[in-house]
Amino acid sequence: MPQRMVRLPRAGGDKHIAAFKRAGWKVNHIEGSHHILTKEGSDIHLSIPVHSGKTLGIGLLKKLVARASLTNEEYIDLFYGKKRR
Repeated sequence: MPQRMVRLPRAGGDKHIAAFKRAGWKVNHIEGSHHILTKEGSDIHLSIPVHSGKTLGIGLLKKLVARASLTNEEYIDLFYGKKRR
């Protein structure tokens, strides 16, 4: 069965932060307009820019999803409010 292309949601950084929070990430601190997220048990941090009225770039979003060890499908579920098991 061919895998269908999954389109990641286009939205501002604040909406994406909410999705990462559903996966257990927490805002550790804020540096300027960048929210730094960490997750217990992980050495990785995610830096998400939040600029009102601006959509997070799709290339950056793909990198953040991969860095968080999520598939695009898992991320989409988190973004639309389905909590990860």
